[in-house]
Amino acid sequence: MTQTLICPSPLGSGVSSSMETLSLTKQSHFRLRLPTPLHIRRGGSHGYPPPFISASAAPRRETDPKKRVVITGMGLVSVFGTDVDVYYDRLLAGESGVGTIDRFDASMFPTRFGGQIRRFTSEGYIDGKNDRRLDDYLRYCLVSGKKAIESAGFDLHNITNKIDKERAGILVGSGMGGLKVFSDGVQSLIEKGYRKITPFFIPYIIPNMGSALLGIDLGFMGPNYSIATACATSSYCIYSAANHIRQGDADLMVAGGTEAPIIPIGLGGFVACRALSTRNDDPQTASRPWDKGRDGFVMGEGAGILVLESLEHAMKRDAPILAEYLGGAVNCDAYHMTDPRADGLGVSTCIESSLEDAGVAAEEVNYINAHATSTPTGDLAEIRAIKNVFRNTSEIKINATKSMIGHCLGASGGLEAIATVKAITTGWLHPTINQFNPEPSIDFDTVAKKKKQHEVNVAISNSFGFGGHNSVLVFSAFKP
Repeated sequence: MTQTLICPSPLGSGVSSSMETLSLTKQSHFRLRLPTPLHIRRGGSHGYPPPFISASAAPRRETDPKKRVVITGMGLVSVFGTDVDVYYDRLLAGESGVGTIDRFDASMFPTRFGGQIRRFTSEGYIDGKNDRRLDDYLRYCLVSGKKAIESAGFDLHNITNKIDKERAGILVGSGMGGLKVFSDGVQSLIEKGYRKITPFFIPYIIPNMGSALLGIDLGFMGPNYSIATACATSSYCIYSAANHIRQGDADLMVAGGTEAPIIPIGLGGFVACRALSTRNDDPQTASRPWDKGRDGFVMGEGAGILVLESLEHAMKRDAPILAEYLGGAVNCDAYHMTDPRADGLGVSTCIESSLEDAGVAAEEVNYINAHATSTPTGDLAEIRAIKNVFRNTSEIKINATKSMIGHCLGASGGLEAIATVKAITTGWLHPTINQFNPEPSIDFDTVAKKKKQHEVNVAISNSFGFGGHNSVLVFSAFKP
């Protein structure tokens, strides 16, 4: 039995008819003819669904091997070094990489610690002459990008003979760009005049130069640019890179973020924002996501980069497939320059859109790598948003990578995406450390203090940035 109801259209001039037809069956399924919202990207031609949307239809994952996106390589520079396995092992051990800053004299600052990278070397990846000139954000980008390419099964000296270089692209962003080169240039101008500004000043401060230099070194001629959305940068880049593959613009994309902000002006700027913890007496416990005693985030630095490929391309070259990128989303709170919406609306909408893009039902998600910066308002706003989407949280485990490496700003999403993929491939979740007095509203399993074994079904990784920029990535184990 089918009943047809005629109702006035609430959609205004964007609909050709002022009446819409609603068909009901005794199973309570319905089909409503509506214009397709642009943010929905599953099914239909050009990535959009057909004009009828069924409320009873199950989410559909991509099946076309040209549009399925897989992760085949990962590379990083972190406070735990440049080896992905070592990085994750130390996360699993619950080790803090935070300590007193010794790169410069920070004794006059109210915050004197951070996730500072020490003993970094670019040997074998950047020639000595260029290495001395580059800002650290560029050095981190080049090393992590090339390590990612190596882990994807390529020989750095013979890459373009193995793939179509015009269909290989790079999308690595930075929230801050060449901060040290900029600071040094301003100081030279003030103290010595414009003639003492290095000719590399402009090229090395602009955020797109990481992608550009990596493209030059690798010979990749496909889509190449950067995105700067503060602390959401890496995830925006990964999302956009995956879409280039889905749209047929590229077979392979190198994507992520890089950041090197631990210099006097970087530290001083965030101190002025009143964003940083001042727990100088115990730096390793300063990053306390979801703990009542949290007093701000801990600045970190580094780079995290993924190699994304179409499934078809990866299988043709017999690439190592680590996990599958199912989908993602980006949006904006449109609320405040630095504060998140207290109700988490922008974030919850972004999570819902990411699941829709991935063809995933909320019930399938059982692991969240949270943004969780250890700020008083941000941590709770994210939790509210998650609860708005996932009505039953009993099966979901959630953890905070930043509790151990600090907040690496534009690089954080890349480093956390790597941690998410490692959780999928190893079956182990790293702990959230420094959980001394948890907020009572955090009724999730936050993997407090000690790693846990967990078979990840579907994982999401959250990243949010100043300006209200939100990004969510969805990953799962690869299943042919």
